[in-house]
Amino acid sequence: MNINIFGSTGIIGSKTLFILKKYFPKIKINLLLANKNYKKLIKQAQIYKPKYVFINDETNINLLKENLKNYKIKVCHANELNSYLKSSSSDISVLSISGYKSLAYLESICLNTKNLGLVNKECVVSAGHLFNKIISKLNVKIFPLDSEHFSLNLIYKKKLLDKINKIYLTASGGPFLKVPIKKFKNLTFKEAVNHPKWKMGIKNSIDSATFVNKCLELVEAHHLFNIPYEKLDAVIHPEAYIHSIIEYDDSTSIFSYFYPDMNLPIFNFINLVTKSNIRISSLRYHFNKQNNLSFDKVDIKRFPVFAVFKQIYQKSQQDIIKFNCANEVAVDKFKNNNIKFTDIHHFIDNALSLDFTSNINSINEVVLFQNEFYKILTK
Repeated sequence: MNINIFGSTGIIGSKTLFILKKYFPKIKINLLLANKNYKKLIKQAQIYKPKYVFINDETNINLLKENLKNYKIKVCHANELNSYLKSSSSDISVLSISGYKSLAYLESICLNTKNLGLVNKECVVSAGHLFNKIISKLNVKIFPLDSEHFSLNLIYKKKLLDKINKIYLTASGGPFLKVPIKKFKNLTFKEAVNHPKWKMGIKNSIDSATFVNKCLELVEAHHLFNIPYEKLDAVIHPEAYIHSIIEYDDSTSIFSYFYPDMNLPIFNFINLVTKSNIRISSLRYHFNKQNNLSFDKVDIKRFPVFAVFKQIYQKSQQDIIKFNCANEVAVDKFKNNNIKFTDIHHFIDNALSLDFTSNINSINEVVLFQNEFYKILTK
């Protein structure tokens, strides 16, 4: 079996490579794609020896080629990726590129692979209305790897939907859950990326701090599992041991419970696809340890972006795309110290009021919509 990893230098990609080397050494690494971290990509390629490496930022592609010239690895330009994927096949793929730009590769990846481990949420958010048609047409199996959707994949039964009162995705509350709201305007980028429970990339960490991450995950759950929005909600759970909750109409609930460790979804995905039946005791939760569990409603004053999201999430797919794009721009502005943390939700709210519409009936049209809207937001 072989595997393609899209976003290999990120946290999920790096964890996937570690798991493959330790537990599934017979799986051949076929392709690694990175955004711009060429130094880490060089190291990964030298260790794991893929057949192909691709990099989006080609500024240092000659250095990449020079360092890998003795390894029989083909270094490719990013603009070659779609044509390569359409002319080849893989047994397993992991899509962990952050941001909406991964949408440009979605159809090609689905055409190329049999089993897709999905971490990138923005592509499902932006093209959710097309997503199920694509995977059905191309006959690819989707395995959600975000902890919330991974957990739902285990416990949710569509045939029981009429007996379900509510499905909750849990949120840790991020690094500022206990910080007084009056101090929010002075919060720094460095503080915002310091997540208390998860080690994540920059964007996901910021999105967790603002609550955008959970907003996008609700949209993703809606599309991945065909769950009506009115049955979906979020709840604050700081300990991050519970990842989803299904509340039935008879007042009983089911919790999905495991350590906040992305190794578990990744390992289980590969273990299932390869039918390896490997068991790792270190990933098992130890119930003899004393751990308190707490839950709370989402405080709109603390997470105002949730109120912005609730105004649009059941109305228009175009508004969902605008929300997603505006957030990416806002995160960049916050990162570059152009806006304050408290400006992020205002930026998104203002972006939603912009008069911009276009067709979104295909992946290409969604990509064009996003690109044009991105241009408007960054003028």
